[in-house]
Amino acid sequence: MGTGNFFWVIFYFASLCSASLANNAKINFREKEKKVLDQILGAGKYDARIRPSGINGTDGPAIVRINLFVRSIMTISDIKMEYSVQLTFREQWTDERLKFDDIQGRLKYLTLTEANRVWMPDLFFSNEKEGHFHNIIMPNVYIRIFPNGSVLYSIRISLTLACPMNLKLYPLDRQICSLRMASYGWTTNDLVFLWKEGDPVQVVKNLHLPRFTLEKFLTDYCNSKTNTGEYSCLKVDLLFKREFSYYLIQIYIPCCMLVIVSWVSFWLDQGAVPARVSLGVTTLLTMATQTSGINASLPPVSYTKAIDVWTGVCLTFVFGALLEFALVNYASRSDMHKENMKKKRRDLEQASIDAASDLLDTDSNATFAMKPLVRHPGDPLALEKLRQCEVHMQAPKRPNCCKTWLSKFPTRQCSRSKRIDVISRITFPLVFALFNLVYWSTYLFREEEDETF
Repeated sequence: MGTGNFFWVIFYFASLCSASLANNAKINFREKEKKVLDQILGAGKYDARIRPSGINGTDGPAIVRINLFVRSIMTISDIKMEYSVQLTFREQWTDERLKFDDIQGRLKYLTLTEANRVWMPDLFFSNEKEGHFHNIIMPNVYIRIFPNGSVLYSIRISLTLACPMNLKLYPLDRQICSLRMASYGWTTNDLVFLWKEGDPVQVVKNLHLPRFTLEKFLTDYCNSKTNTGEYSCLKVDLLFKREFSYYLIQIYIPCCMLVIVSWVSFWLDQGAVPARVSLGVTTLLTMATQTSGINASLPPVSYTKAIDVWTGVCLTFVFGALLEFALVNYASRSDMHKENMKKKRRDLEQASIDAASDLLDTDSNATFAMKPLVRHPGDPLALEKLRQCEVHMQAPKRPNCCKTWLSKFPTRQCSRSKRIDVISRITFPLVFALFNLVYWSTYLFREEEDETF
């Protein structure tokens, strides 16, 4: 019994000692982390102004590997030719001066929040227009130092970047917006940027853009040479495709409807002047307002865009419908004037005939010479009759389709104006359908051709 109690007492004290040693080890581990930081970053031990050495401690350029995580793309502005993006930017390089003992794998890395404590690459975004860091709740930045001297710098930033656009195919276009990163002061002899191996650019899933779709992105290098040397540069090309459904509903279909509404005047009577004038002027002003609204959301470029061709032709059709009524009104008044002149002429002839008959009735003693019933062969009147008979005996000419179709409208008052309306009812829709065929085949084919390059 005594031996057993003695054993349990020894076991109890051993457990207490092991727990105490574990607690002391934990405390000593944090203390060791502080000592490591003081050891590698202490005064007189590390100078952040001096760049790291090259690979394997050589005098070559420092290698910095870059990778990005695109969190969101807020806006893509056509009129300003820019886009806004929020991303997590990461740099990784090796600084052998920052090597430390990892305490048998217990100390995986050291974390810093002050970037000025270590050397940092002088990277900048060359096509940046605006940008800011995120400081809510704390600054979204950290630096990790690994035991082998590797340094990882990560920060969350929002940028507004310039994106030169070619709007010749707008709104059937694709745009390439770039993100360029370069060294500001260090040349390629001292600093080289490389993309991280594997997957250097990641994009958040379910990325939503109101009018664009991100089709793909490509990474590349864009080193630049100046009078002061060659500088390392990286770039990411983001290929955006414009969503056409929005423009189909908001622009193309309303313009087609306005053009078709302007054709309603062809079916109205030529005497309904107020109705046809108000219809033509209203559609013309609406089309002009639609065109000005479209141009207000686009930059004033020097070339012709696809939307300019569409709105210009639609405006021409609406204006042509208004001019057609002016022609119809002129033809109607001209026909009315001719009819009035013919009526007056018939009235005058009838009056002269009536006067002659009255004169014959009053002259009862007048004698009339009887014309001979038989004409001599040389009689000119007989020759004229024979000539008319020969004309009537000639073979009929081949009928003309257009004249036959137009002959269905008898010669009466306003017949020419009616013919103009009927011709317009057929001609305007056919020409507009032909324009649509040429327009869509041309620009859709050019879009596919640009996609292949």
